Order: sequence, then structure tokens, then C-alpha cells
Amino acid sequence: MNISNLFNPLKWFGASSPLLQKNKEFFADFDQAQPLSEYTFVVCDTELTGLNKKKDELISIGAVMIRGLQIDMSSMFHCLIRPENIDPTQATLVHRITPEQLAQAEPLSKVLPQFVDYIHGSLLVGHHLPLDMHFLNRATKNVMDGVLSNPGIDTMRMAQGYKRVRLGHYHEHNPRTTSYRLDDLGREYDLPEFKPHDALEDALQTAYLFLYLIKKFRKGGLVTLRDIFQAGRTGSFRY
Repeated sequence: MNISNLFNPLKWFGASSPLLQKNKEFFADFDQAQPLSEYTFVVCDTELTGLNKKKDELISIGAVMIRGLQIDMSSMFHCLIRPENIDPTQATLVHRITPEQLAQAEPLSKVLPQFVDYIHGSLLVGHHLPLDMHFLNRATKNVMDGVLSNPGIDTMRMAQGYKRVRLGHYHEHNPRTTSYRLDDLGREYDLPEFKPHDALEDALQTAYLFLYLIKKFRKGGLVTLRDIFQAGRTGSFRY
């Protein structure tokens, strides 16, 4: 099984901000050999004014923490963010966020340090995580003079790897007939359903998907982060 992108310790290094520097130091000698239950994960989702990677802005961040491979409902993060341009866009209409709500929200300079403090020492999890990380890192560069150093796990990649195993190691399923949308995967695996296009609700949906897939991977013999990383290079996952 090729799951080389499931655990992706990207070099998101920074930075001059004390919060970013603190997080960078935490992951400098990060131990991947512990059981998965020993790590803290933050499952996050962002809402945007659009998908233009140069122009569009963050308008919401939602996150939930996982400790001991259980969702900690007492520790959640959810903030609207006032963008520079609060005019409604197609994206904000989809998210059901009004210009009035955005006008009353805190600016990015207030919200982002709170989020960086919230995720300290945690591995980040997201569905199509590279997109979220692009906008988060662009924001931290602008606001905090650096980028995040938290390793990340992409549940979309996890789902793709899991389906390849179920269909056979060498079976190439047709991507046109296979959906990796978050809500479709939730229904396929009979997971609790949450309201789509809301940062916190999507983070919760992703958290349930992540725990479902981790359970399957652990049954297949992957019990540490290093196991996941090594399996991505050797294809040694059993289902």
C-alpha cells in the first residue's frame, strides 16, 4: 500500500514570533515511535472567501482536539475572521456567513495567535490539508513572520490508501466513480453527520473520519506514527 503522503512531516519552519518559535522547538526532536494514542491531534478546517491562493482570505477557523484517540468535546476552537474585503462572494454565500457577521468578527491579527497557541505540540489533521495549510501559512507569514512547524496528516490521503487496500494493492479504481468528499465518506462509513461548509462542523466530521481510519490502520498493524510513515515507503499495510 502506498500511503507515503498520509503522514507528511513538511518543513513548515519559522519564525520570529515567540509562539511559532516555541512550536518549532517542540518538534525539533519529534519522536515518531510512540503509540498513536500518545499523541495529541488537532483536527482543523478553514473557510475562505474563495480558492485563489494569492488573493482570497481566511474567514473562519474551526478545530477540535483529539487526546487518547478520543475527541475532547471540552476543547474546541471556532472563530470568524474579519477579512480585508468583506463584500459577499460565492464562497461566503456557501458558508452562510454574512458580511455583517464578518464586519463584527475579530481581525486575523487577533485570531491567528490564539489558534497557534491552541495547536501547540499537536499534529494537525485535515481533509485536503495542504489547502488549509497554504492559507494558514500565508497568514502566519503576514501576521507572525513565520510558518507552522506542526506535522500534518491528510484524511483524504488516508481514505485513498484505505480504499486501495480494500480493492486490492494493484487495482486501480476509477477516480471518477469514487468520491473522496468529506460528507460522502462520512455517509459511506456510517459516521455521525454534521452540517457542511461550517469550519467547526467540518472539523468534527473530519475527526470522526480520522478516528475511523486510524482504527482500521491499527487493525492492519500500524500502531505508531513511524509505522504509518514506514508503510508509506514500503507498502506494508495489511487489512
